[in-house]
Amino acid sequence: MKLERKREMKVNIPTASMSDIAFLLLIFFMVTTVFRKEIGLKVILPTAKTTERIIKQRDLAHIYIDKDGRISVDDKIVQPPQVTVAFKIKLSENPSTIAYIKADKRVEYKYVNEVMDALRDAQAFRVVFATLYPKK
Repeated sequence: MKLERKREMKVNIPTASMSDIAFLLLIFFMVTTVFRKEIGLKVILPTAKTTERIIKQRDLAHIYIDKDGRISVDDKIVQPPQVTVAFKIKLSENPSTIAYIKADKRVEYKYVNEVMDALRDAQAFRVVFATLYPKK
């Protein structure tokens, strides 16, 4: 009788293209992922009879003021003195920074005035208010 020996079969998985697949997946996720810059506070903007569209979005620093008077700069709830500090830092990094205020139409004016005073103290004189323009 002849004894047959069983040979063990070695399974060989080709891994040469694994790095290609990994880089393709990495590129795919980098291209399709959207990063949100700011979330801000929930505000309902007031309407305006005349308005101008800002095309240059690069140097804008968003300030949100909701109906309860909460102030948000860079997605952080702050008090008016902290707005001054934040904008002093922003202006030292980029002198052409524009303060873009998005205030709720139901907010008391004293909160908007406090933010304006804080910006004045920081010497941020380039200020824009966001409004809705009614389409006709």
